[in-house]
This record gives sequence, structure tokens and C-alpha cells, in this order.
Amino acid sequence: MSKASKLNEKAGRPDYWFMAAALLLGFFGLMMVLSASGIMAERYFDDKYLFFKKQAIFLVLGTGLMLFCSKISKAFFYNLVYIWLMGAFILLFLCDFTPLAISAGGAKRWLAVGPLRLQPLEFAKPALILYLAYFFAKKQDKVKTFSVGFLPPFAITGMLCLLLMLQPDFGGAVFIAMLLFFMSLVGGTRISYLFTSLIFAGGAGYLLITSSPYRLKRMTAFLDPFKNARDEGYQLVQSLYAFGSGHFFGEGLGAGKQKLFFLPEAHNDFIMAVVGEELGFIGVAVIFMVIGLLLWRGFKIALAQEDLQDRFTAYGLTLILALGFFLNLAVVMGTVPPKGVPMPFVSYGGSSLMVSCLCAGILLNLSRGKV
Repeated sequence: MSKASKLNEKAGRPDYWFMAAALLLGFFGLMMVLSASGIMAERYFDDKYLFFKKQAIFLVLGTGLMLFCSKISKAFFYNLVYIWLMGAFILLFLCDFTPLAISAGGAKRWLAVGPLRLQPLEFAKPALILYLAYFFAKKQDKVKTFSVGFLPPFAITGMLCLLLMLQPDFGGAVFIAMLLFFMSLVGGTRISYLFTSLIFAGGAGYLLITSSPYRLKRMTAFLDPFKNARDEGYQLVQSLYAFGSGHFFGEGLGAGKQKLFFLPEAHNDFIMAVVGEELGFIGVAVIFMVIGLLLWRGFKIALAQEDLQDRFTAYGLTLILALGFFLNLAVVMGTVPPKGVPMPFVSYGGSSLMVSCLCAGILLNLSRGKV
């Protein structure tokens, strides 16, 4: 076989290390959802396997979506960039202004579509990345200008953030803004524009926090959660208790105590606290290594792309996963203020899992070098 043939054969293969890491996290998440949700599901729904069965269905569908996205032509994603972006706007609009929205905790962040529950924020993330990757790749000659290189992406992202704030979802808006910042940083936007926008964003965030008693309480509780351990700091305190109880080897899979109605959202955003309690430092360290492998291979896929749009797309999709991992772990360990950020591939939830698989599938597609 000629050298050229060997290179072409290699180019047609997906990154199996990345695929293995994604699947490992997905199956690990399924196991932990069963452990974290069984008691609660049995008491409130008379079926301790309820959340496990739902997550298993989403994992099967997500794996199918990942394989589909890894094999289809990337033109399917690139040629419909504005369609995906418009779809994100429509979903957020429906969530803000129609009866389809589900209200919980004073916020409307979910859509009811028959038996399905969709979180528009999750689908807005890859839609925005596909748009920004297309924009920065096609506008490289004008990316340093204010009118062409700065205003359009910031205006589009600003409108998404506005729709999220109407739910209200302050944390979701911050996540979207972070995606824009890091994409602009590698896309070539002037540092002076980014620095100025960062100052304005920080000022706006400060005003939004101080003007809302709820957000202000959460911020102050984060600074000293044990001072308000029975109120605003309760969830974080229970999370820290879970990590502290795990020690080095953990209490044993299924033997955790905090999930017994002490730790709210044990199978959702705070599932890593259950991991820390039941599997200890060893278990958390192994998960960290798998996450590290996934992100390393994801950014390596981005660096290997010769086409600029491919490179920006791979970078942005890996960034979605990286920010999800980082922010979720930071919240459950008490290093940033509490915010509902699901753990990619691991937390219970169809929207988060499907979007994580979607990102993984497109990254595998790009790793194959498909046209």
C-alpha cells in the first residue's frame, strides 16, 4: 500500500480515543443516575428505575445521534448555519412567550412538546458555535473592524442572552456570553473591543445581581455557605458534606447518604457530589482523567484541521463541553456561585445528553477529515 493510500485510510477513521471517552462518560453517568435517583424516584413516582430508564433511552438515542453526525457530510451542518440559529431563537421565543413553557421555581426554562421536555438553552449552544465558526472563518479580512467584525456576532449573542434573561436564566446567559468571548478571542476580534465589552458585561452582571434579592442571596451564600446552611447555602453545604464523606475510596457505589433527600438535584446538576461520596477521591480522579482525555482529543482535533471553519467549529464544540465540565465541578465544589449547569454526558437530562452527543458526533466527523 502506498504512503498516500495509508494517509487516506487513516484520515477516514474517527478519533477512537475521543469516542471511547465520550461513551465511557455516558455509561458512567447512566450508572450514577441509577444510584443517585433510585430512592427519590421510588418515593415520589413508585418506580425506582424511572430516571434510569429515561436516561438509558436518551443515551441510546444520543449514541445514535453521535454516530449519525460522525458519518454525514459536514455540509449538512455548514449549509444550514442560519437555519440552526433561527431554530434556537424560535425555541427560546416559545419558552418566553407561549403556554408551551414549563414554569418551575419562578423561571420558564423548559418546553413541553408532547411527552418530551426540551431545554432551549442547550440547543442554542451548538447553534451559536456553528454561526460564530462560520462568521469568523468567512470574515477574516474584516474581523478587526468594529462594524463588520465586532457588531454582528455580539448583536446575535446579545439577543440570545436577552431571551435567556426573560426566562430568567442569568447563568445560561453567562454561559452563552463566555462562548462568544472565547470564540472571539481565537477568531481575531481586537483585544481592545473584547476588553471593553468585558468591562461592560461585568458592570451589567453586577447590576443584575445587586438588583435581584434572590441572586444577591445566592452570591452571599456562596461566599460563606455554612453561615446560611439551612437556607441559601443548604445545597452547597450538603454537596461539601458528600465530598467530605467520600474520603479516599468512598462509601461504596449505592451506599451514599446525601442522596437520601438531603442533597437536592442529586441526579441532576449535583451528581458529581454523589460520585465523590460513593467513589471517593479515586473515583473522582478517574473521571477527571477521562474528562481530560476527552478534552485533549477534542482540542487536538481542532488543531489538526486545515480549513479555518472546521478548526473554529471543532474548537467551539469542545469549548461547550469544557465549560460544562468546568462550571459544573466548580459549582458542586463551591468555587463559583451556585448555578444549574449539568455535567456533560453524566447528569440526568435528555437535552444536555443529546447536545453533548451532538457535539461529540460533529467532532468525530471532523476527526475523519470528511468533506
